[in-house]
Amino acid sequence: MNHSTKTDRQQGVIQNTISPADGSVVATVAMATPENIQQTLDKANLAQQMWKQVPLAQRQDYCSRAIDALLSHRDMIASELSWMMGRPIRHSSSELTGVEERARYMIKHSEQALATINIPEKPGFTRYITREPLGTVLVISPWNYPYLTAINSIIPALLAGNSVILKPSSHTPLCAQRFQQAFDEAQVPEGVFQHLFLSHDTTETTVGSDQIQHVVFTGSVTGGANIEIAAAGHFHGLGLELGGNDPAYVCNDADINLAVETIVDGALYNAGQSCCAIERIYVDYRIHDEFIEKAVRLINQYQLGFPLDEDTTLGPLISASAADYVRQQIAEAKQKGAQAHISELCFPNSKLGTPYLAPQLLTNVNHHMQIMTEETFGPVLPIQKVYSDREAIDLMNDSEYGLTACIFTSDMNRAINIGEQIETGTFFANRCDYLDPALAWAGVKHSGKGYALSTLGFETLTRPKSFHLKHPTE
Repeated sequence: MNHSTKTDRQQGVIQNTISPADGSVVATVAMATPENIQQTLDKANLAQQMWKQVPLAQRQDYCSRAIDALLSHRDMIASELSWMMGRPIRHSSSELTGVEERARYMIKHSEQALATINIPEKPGFTRYITREPLGTVLVISPWNYPYLTAINSIIPALLAGNSVILKPSSHTPLCAQRFQQAFDEAQVPEGVFQHLFLSHDTTETTVGSDQIQHVVFTGSVTGGANIEIAAAGHFHGLGLELGGNDPAYVCNDADINLAVETIVDGALYNAGQSCCAIERIYVDYRIHDEFIEKAVRLINQYQLGFPLDEDTTLGPLISASAADYVRQQIAEAKQKGAQAHISELCFPNSKLGTPYLAPQLLTNVNHHMQIMTEETFGPVLPIQKVYSDREAIDLMNDSEYGLTACIFTSDMNRAINIGEQIETGTFFANRCDYLDPALAWAGVKHSGKGYALSTLGFETLTRPKSFHLKHPTE
């Protein structure tokens, strides 16, 4: 774990967040008491009744100003991210670039997404459907992309007329404070956006409150299941983005240099700690050896080190236990015949018992190994040789997850044909590990339920209200 708690007589339970970079305390927050939670819920419900009456143009302006305020603190936020979760400082500010792209898109397209649906004319009747806000939305965000994942729901929820309560990960609590600061600086009315620091138990209690109308959760499959249990019988809407074990397939006609560069980045960026990171790779037998040679050369150029150093391109994992779990997956694969191609000696900062872990590339892998069937959440590229598109498709679908999948080919018809057969929420060709805000973000199987982003994402944060008006007879 990278957090600890203690009890202070005057403040209640205090939580310390421990940096994976050096083990120092980087944040201390007071956990919400039952009284705090109830006050927050009451305030959110009351504020939402006013907020939904605010014209959309004004809600758009409030949200735009909040994003401006958040971006004005970019350097501070980047540093905090590197300290809290170990991402290299050279990469940390890019998260806010993605936040801005998504938020601006949703603000721009909210009028279209929330527009009244007029039904074709029927003599003597007026019929239409409006989009009504749900009420109070609880957003439970993860630590690995705490701003990007949260913004997917916060902005459209507010634009639609809901109030929002953000519950951040215990690993990245400062993100909630920065969001709060931004909305306060934008002068969003009090109670419309709030945050709470919650334990697992108080999170489940809050999810089960009748004062919550919708819950958005990003995290593990186990966590998602617990959210469903906590919400059972309350008829909340649920948006669950859960695990991933995302595959890549490199066809024989691919631009191999592009494939290597893109896949290595997609597997190692953020130390592989992404739900849509590339976690298993299938390479056509005709280019397999060349792909391995080029990928190994590129991986060995990475610099594993202290995340605040500008030269660092690969930071620590979120905790020593997380690194130990990935080491165990690698060891299990090697015991079953996998071949490791990266020497840990080339990454001297990689040490047992610490969050620092060298990247690894494995070949001679198969689906009898955990590394190919379970979520890894670490800097590992397991690569399996395949002999046909059919074999690749079957292997890509042989998973309990289905968040994203990608292929590399110069033939777009081939790409589309394969994509139509893959069980996934998003299918890429010649790229990976990217969320386009114009496209719906969804998962199938154990990767979750519901969807976000695009104009469709507003549907999950509103409800339709039908008007069926019969004209009086003259």
